[in-house]
Amino acid sequence: MEILIDRSSPTPIYLQICQQVRGMIASGALPPGFRLPPERRLAAALGVTRGTVLAAYRELRADALVDARVGRGTSVLAQRFHAQPSPAGDVPWNQLFRAAAARPQDPLVRDLLELSERTDVVSFGIGLPAPELLPVSTLHHLLDEVMAEAGAAALLHSPTEGHTPLRETLAELMAARGIRCGPAEVLVVSGSQQGLDLAARAFIDPGDPVVVEEPSYFGGLQAFRAVQARLLPVPADEEGMRTDVLESLLRRQRPKLIYVLPTFQNPSGHVMGLARRRRLLELAASFQVPVLEDDPYSELRYEGEPLPSLKALDEAGVVLYLSTFSKTLFPGMRVGWLVAPRPVVRQFALIKQSSDLHSSTPGQFLVERFIRRGYWAPFVRASRSAYTARRDAMLEALAAQAPEGMTWRRPEGGFYVWGRLPNGVSMTRLLGAAASAGVTFLPGRPCFIDEPGGEFVRLNFSHPSEERIRDGVRRLAAAIASSTERPRAGTPAPIETRPIV
Repeated sequence: MEILIDRSSPTPIYLQICQQVRGMIASGALPPGFRLPPERRLAAALGVTRGTVLAAYRELRADALVDARVGRGTSVLAQRFHAQPSPAGDVPWNQLFRAAAARPQDPLVRDLLELSERTDVVSFGIGLPAPELLPVSTLHHLLDEVMAEAGAAALLHSPTEGHTPLRETLAELMAARGIRCGPAEVLVVSGSQQGLDLAARAFIDPGDPVVVEEPSYFGGLQAFRAVQARLLPVPADEEGMRTDVLESLLRRQRPKLIYVLPTFQNPSGHVMGLARRRRLLELAASFQVPVLEDDPYSELRYEGEPLPSLKALDEAGVVLYLSTFSKTLFPGMRVGWLVAPRPVVRQFALIKQSSDLHSSTPGQFLVERFIRRGYWAPFVRASRSAYTARRDAMLEALAAQAPEGMTWRRPEGGFYVWGRLPNGVSMTRLLGAAASAGVTFLPGRPCFIDEPGGEFVRLNFSHPSEERIRDGVRRLAAAIASSTERPRAGTPAPIETRPIV
């Protein structure tokens, strides 16, 4: 029995439980005589109070759907549903989806990807590399080379764990990042998003707690919510996840996983300090909680001194390291990788083979050849130079045009400027005004669990050109100004709070 709670929904949680159980009874998924879970066990699995589950069960009893007997629990009663024939072709698809799949998902990523293709829209919303920087001519040359040497092998199936030469190459690339691993500890994935999905499916049962930063990467939050994880947010400041709060939480909870982006965090851009990195590893080892380190941006540092990854510092073997080429090289090929102990790689591979068999074979051949031929390091250097200029263009444009009261932080690397809007801005109005002005951004709301996050925006500077960045900031500034609610006379000014960026 699978029940998914949407805490952002206006529908009371007890009614969400009741409605989903009612639907499962109506569909026959819960047959007559089926015993519902005891209230305490279901409450623990869903992360709600026992009283909430009791209220849901009372509603079901009132509808004569279930019966409760002392010593026998709550069981489904036989129903008399009279199915009515539907018009030809009118299949009730929504009733046929499994409960988790039928839950409304945030279409934000899909919409932002679609808007990124429009030439009349300045897209600050999606995290893509600059298309004009992609080495198309080199790719063309390497494709001819691969087809001449490998032939049909480059177009056939490859091992679920990944093309063996690429796994060997990635192990060498990891050594340059201070991470010691062999090819058998590397799993090639279809972008880091698949790595997040595999981790969620491998470790998380419904109701299992997962520790996340707040704010955090909304794609990671979606992956964990899809398996009905109970998200435990830990606040982050300019030094990253607050390990004092984490320690207190670990003494009270037993999470299955800690998910962090310690270097140029998405969305905030902050970098976890070395002392906190070490403390996080100490806590994870002490409480035996694996850490999933998501590291898509560490190669894109524009200033400051680099810090070792959590995986490079890990002596206890608690860190699973996830990275991708999608933020630098050929994002459409969807090639990422995971470094983990062999038992984890084996388990992830078993789950992966049930979804896509393996990642793109031609893409793996091309990425491996690109690195082996010595193109990778100069390409990354050129990307850093271009993105430094684009970051500076956005910061200069914001300084010149942003409305009074808007704040932001200068990122040392990555793709984003994380800003806080002036007091009184209506996010609903701003989204509409920005769309009308032809500019997109990522609102902060999807990156938070407990906090509303409505006053934050994430602005991408890697994808648009410097000229379009300046034009987009101008459009956004005008949209913000038109979306600001002016305080009425005599209304006290709102209290300023310190932003986390």
